[in-house]
Amino acid sequence: MAVFTVHQPPLRKGENAPDPTRFSFVRDGFYVWGFLLSVLWMLRYRLWLVAVLFVALAAVIEVGLRYAGIGSGWRALIFATLSFLVGLEGATLRRWTLAMKGYTPVSVVIADNREEAEQRFFLNWTATRKAKLAASSIPSTAAELAPRPRNPMSSDVIGSFPQPEPPR
Repeated sequence: MAVFTVHQPPLRKGENAPDPTRFSFVRDGFYVWGFLLSVLWMLRYRLWLVAVLFVALAAVIEVGLRYAGIGSGWRALIFATLSFLVGLEGATLRRWTLAMKGYTPVSVVIADNREEAEQRFFLNWTATRKAKLAASSIPSTAAELAPRPRNPMSSDVIGSFPQPEPPR
């Protein structure tokens, strides 16, 4: 079973709720194609900034290694290691790019594949939205809407004791 993180897109003008087709699911784990074809994999997932930084880093490393007189075998090993890191951190690179675009992480889903992850997430998401809509449609009385004065003795206490001590 794979673990997927679900990322909600930013709302567009005139939208009350995000478009379900724009949600993004990112699988955690090793990306074989990210390892084998790093730059093409980045372009496939629209990781433009990551691809540009990767190519720039590879060029700087290549120039530095040639200047230092490092042999081609060692250079190949270093670039294979760099590509291996892309395969390992592919999900992190995708999540970072989504965060730069304004997406927010909303859930984690465990499923066998992406389709099953989408089904599980959207079943839960629609049920939650229906519950929120039903709760918001309950008429409120004026007494419920009036602000309540805060009790100076109460505070948000976290721990074993539910009530704070009175002031001395």
